[in-house]
Amino acid sequence: MNKNAYSTIDLSARRNAQMGIKMDIGNITSGYNDIYATGSAQSASKLEQQLKSDYSNSTDEELMDACKQFEAYFLELMFKEMMKTIPKNEDNAASTTNMLDYYKDQMIQGIAKESTEQNSLGLAQTLYEQMRRNYGLDNQEV
Repeated sequence: MNKNAYSTIDLSARRNAQMGIKMDIGNITSGYNDIYATGSAQSASKLEQQLKSDYSNSTDEELMDACKQFEAYFLELMFKEMMKTIPKNEDNAASTTNMLDYYKDQMIQGIAKESTEQNSLGLAQTLYEQMRRNYGLDNQEV
């Protein structure tokens, strides 16, 4: 942004303040909270349903996909717990904090998924091999 753009924003904010106009972003924040809660619940329930499935007749690709989703979810939970150890800035308003939390969670989900795709921990591969043995898929030709 150039200097004139900042001046325009400042003038607009001052004019609104003089006229007693306040910006309320509470509705926007509550929308993000709803999306965040729904998204987290959906990813957990999707993983739970996949883990309850019978994989005895599944393809290697389906089995590995389930294992990668589990690893990504595990990493996501681990990263979120690690983020809790970082002190929060008390200067932020509640609405700003909620939006920051939403975007942090989106970032963490992306990092967890990308880490899993790059075989960072190898947890998915280990689970895959164990599930193949448990379902007797090692004896079948691949």
